[in-house]
Amino acid sequence: MKVFVTGVAGQLGFDVTMELIKRGYEAVASDLSAEYTGFQGTDAEKVSYVPLDITDEGAVLSVLKKVQPDAVIHCAAWTAVDAAEEPENREKVMAVNAKGTEYIAKACKEISAKLLYLSTDYVFDGKGEKPWEPDCKAYKPLNVYGESKLLGEQAVAENLEEYFIVRIAWVFGKNGSNFIKTMLSLAKKYNELRVVSDQIGTPTYTYDLARLLVDMILTEKYGYYHATNEGGYISWADFAEEIFKQAAALGCEECAENSMKVIPVTTAEYGASKALRPFNSRLEKGKLKEQGFEPLPDWKDALKRYLEDILSENHS
Repeated sequence: MKVFVTGVAGQLGFDVTMELIKRGYEAVASDLSAEYTGFQGTDAEKVSYVPLDITDEGAVLSVLKKVQPDAVIHCAAWTAVDAAEEPENREKVMAVNAKGTEYIAKACKEISAKLLYLSTDYVFDGKGEKPWEPDCKAYKPLNVYGESKLLGEQAVAENLEEYFIVRIAWVFGKNGSNFIKTMLSLAKKYNELRVVSDQIGTPTYTYDLARLLVDMILTEKYGYYHATNEGGYISWADFAEEIFKQAAALGCEECAENSMKVIPVTTAEYGASKALRPFNSRLEKGKLKEQGFEPLPDWKDALKRYLEDILSENHS
């Protein structure tokens, strides 16, 4: 199978490409840059790289016609949620997340390729405490990012009869920035941190998610899915406390309990975000098991593996 992956320079696109290589599939990775040097050694030899601006409709169709993939895993997106609220950025966000996805969907239809689109819990308003079901259509995004990703979902559904839409939340991986890296960086400067405690969800490790996405694209079990790690629902403050606890156990001195204190605060008390965020990011994932897919591991286990990986690199 030949799979085209968008957004390889991001956290998820990189791990999806690596998962495809590991399993012996043909991976064609893409991103904006003329070249991509993120793959090392023998891995670099196994990946074909094609520069692609997904906001260029002609380029999207031309590249996908030339590559002729069996499937596309569409990870590329504008993910800077607060920056998306700036008036001068709105058009760019929509061009990438909405129109870019539309162009990918139309090209997939043209070449009869499967499409798996990554979306977000931000398509919902985050009210209440009940987990959002994957087939729920009560869309009400609170911010520009959520609106743009919803338009991407709708473009996929309008242009294709069969597709995968997978909503994820609280993503972390080796490539790029994320909440864990931010916490570890701040721990070097401060001995206490105010962290939001009234936004509830579950983290998603891109390494684990990539395995699921490749499993999924090999099937015809189309539809809407939710995917985060297992282990229940937590707040960002809970997540921060576990990050410091595990990092301290792995030798991070500034993360030790006597060195770092997490102060839980409400979103209103924190007050630094330009974009409104959902309070309820609980995603119901039972459909994965129902369709025969293996759920992702517990988030604490995922965090442990991730920290072992990045902290060992920092000390090597």
